[in-house]
Amino acid sequence: MTAHADAETLQQVDSESTADTATDLEALLGESVVARDDHLNAPAFVVHRDSVQEALSTLKAEAGYDHLSCVTAQEYEDRYESIYHLKRYDDPTREVSVVVPTAKDEPVSQTAEPVFRTADWHEREAYDLVGIEYDGHPDPRRILLPETWQGHPLSRDYNQERPQIVRYDERSNPLESDRRVTDDAQSAEISGDGTDTLLLNIGPHHPATHGVLHLCVTLDGEQVVDVDPDIGYIHRCEEQMCQSGTYRYQIMPYPDRWDWGGAGLLNEWAYARVAEDLATIDVPEYAQVVRTMAAELSRMLSHFLAVGAYAIDVVGDFTATFMYAITDRERVQNVLEDLTGQRLMFNYFRLGGVVWDLPEPRDEFFEKVRTLTDAMPRRLEEYHDLLTNNEILQARTLDTGVLPPEVAKQYGCTGPVLRGSGVDYDLRRDDPYGYYPELDWNVALEDGCDNYSRLLVRLRELEESAKIVEQCVDVLEAWPEDERNIQSNVPRTLRPDDDTEIYRAVEAAKGELGIYIRADGTDKPARFKIRGPSFSNLQALPEMANGEYVPDLVATLGSLDTIMGEVDR
Repeated sequence: MTAHADAETLQQVDSESTADTATDLEALLGESVVARDDHLNAPAFVVHRDSVQEALSTLKAEAGYDHLSCVTAQEYEDRYESIYHLKRYDDPTREVSVVVPTAKDEPVSQTAEPVFRTADWHEREAYDLVGIEYDGHPDPRRILLPETWQGHPLSRDYNQERPQIVRYDERSNPLESDRRVTDDAQSAEISGDGTDTLLLNIGPHHPATHGVLHLCVTLDGEQVVDVDPDIGYIHRCEEQMCQSGTYRYQIMPYPDRWDWGGAGLLNEWAYARVAEDLATIDVPEYAQVVRTMAAELSRMLSHFLAVGAYAIDVVGDFTATFMYAITDRERVQNVLEDLTGQRLMFNYFRLGGVVWDLPEPRDEFFEKVRTLTDAMPRRLEEYHDLLTNNEILQARTLDTGVLPPEVAKQYGCTGPVLRGSGVDYDLRRDDPYGYYPELDWNVALEDGCDNYSRLLVRLRELEESAKIVEQCVDVLEAWPEDERNIQSNVPRTLRPDDDTEIYRAVEAAKGELGIYIRADGTDKPARFKIRGPSFSNLQALPEMANGEYVPDLVATLGSLDTIMGEVDR
C-alpha cells in the first residue's frame, strides 16, 4: 500500500493481510472461481454468473479492490462475456479482472450494481450495445441508443440494414412515480401528493450542458429531487470504428475525437500505451520526453477551456476570465500547432514514439515554450483574483455539488473530480509511464469535496503542467543531437497473439482514460472498449445535485468538465 492512501482506506484494509498474488486471490475467492483467464497486466478469474456480487464484494472488502475501473462486454461464437476490471485507489498497479461468461441462448448474469454503484451505467451500456442482461439491475434501460432501438450494434448477428424508428414523446407527465426511486416517502413526494412537482428539461441544446446533453430534472418546488442524464445524442460507436481499423495506422486518429476540449494528445497516449504493451513495443527515452511535454500542453488546453467556461456558467464572466482563458489557451494552441501541425485533431503520437521531432529552429521553439511557462504563475494569480476570490463565485460553489470521497469511489470517479474530493489518485504518479517519474511535480489535491475544490484543482494542475513542460524543455535542450530517436522500429503490420487481452489507462484531462483490447491474431482488434472518465464522472451528478437548486445544478455540472464526445463515443 502506498503512502498516499487515504485514512479511510487504511482503516478498512490491513496491508499486512491483503492478498498480493494470483494464488492468494484465487484462494480468497474460493468456490466462486470456476477457471482462470489471465490478461496481460492482471490476473483474471472466471466466476459463475450467479456469483458476481459475492466475488466482487470479497475482492473489495478483503483485498482492497475498491475501484471498478471498467466493465467490458463482448460476444464470442459460443458465449457472451462480461469483464469487471478492478483496481485499488491506493495502488492502481494492483489489478484483477473478474470474467463472467453467459450462454448464447440466455445472456443474463447477476448485476454488480449493489457492490459498485458505477456498474449501473456500465452494465446499461453492455446491454445496449452487446445484449447482455443483468439480473437485479435497478434501471435496465438502454443508455446510448433510444429505448425503441431494435437489436444490439456490437452483437454478432446485428442487422445493419434494418430500418430504425425512434419514437418521440411530446409530453411527459412529471407527476408519474419515478421508477428509480425506491424510498416510499420520496416516491410519494415525487408522485405529486400535495407537493409542487415539475419536470424540467435542460438541454440537449443548451450552453450550460457543455455539449449535446439532456438532463431530465425533477423538481419539488425549487429543489432538485432527481436528475436523469440522457446521453447518446452523438454516439457513433467509436469502438466499432476502432475494431474496423488496423493497429499500426488506422486507429490512432480516432482518440483525438473523444475530447474536443484539446486533450486529444492524452487520449492518443491511452491508445499508444495499451497497444505498445499488447505488442511489446519499446519507446525511446527521447520520444517519451517529447510525449510528456506534448501531453501536458494538451492538458493545459483542456483546463483553460474548463476554467473559462466555468466562469461563464457561474458568474457570467465573459469579458474578463473567459477571454483571459481563451487568450492563454491560444498561446498553448500555437505551441502545439508548431509541434504537431494541427490545432485540435493532432494525430501526433505513433506506436513506438511520435511522428516527427521538434520544429526547427529548435531554439526558437524552446524560447516560445519558455515564454509560455514563465508567464504562467503570474497569469494564474490573475485567475485567482478574478475568479476564485470572486464573492459571487464562492457563494455559488462553496458547499454545493458536494461529493464525499467514498461516494466518488463508488461511482468510479477519477481526475480533478476525484482529487477535488480529497482522494490522492493520479496515474501519472501511481501507475507511472512516460517521463513523469523523472520529473519534479506534485499532484493537485483539495479536500473540500465541492464545486469550488474542483475548480481549484484544475487551476493548480495548470501550474503543475507548466512545471512539467519547463523541465521537459530543459531535458530536450541538452539531449545529444545524434541520440534523438523519435520512434522505435515497429513492424508495418501488427498481429498480436490470438485471444490476448489487456486493459491499460493513462491520466487524461478528465481522469482515467482506459482501453481494453482483445486480439484475435489479425491486424485488427476483435474487441476495443473505451473507458472514458467523463462517463463515470457524469453518472455521479444526481448524487451531487439532489436536494439543491437549479443554479447549483448548473454549477455542479460545469464543475465536472464533461465532454460528451468522451461520454457518447
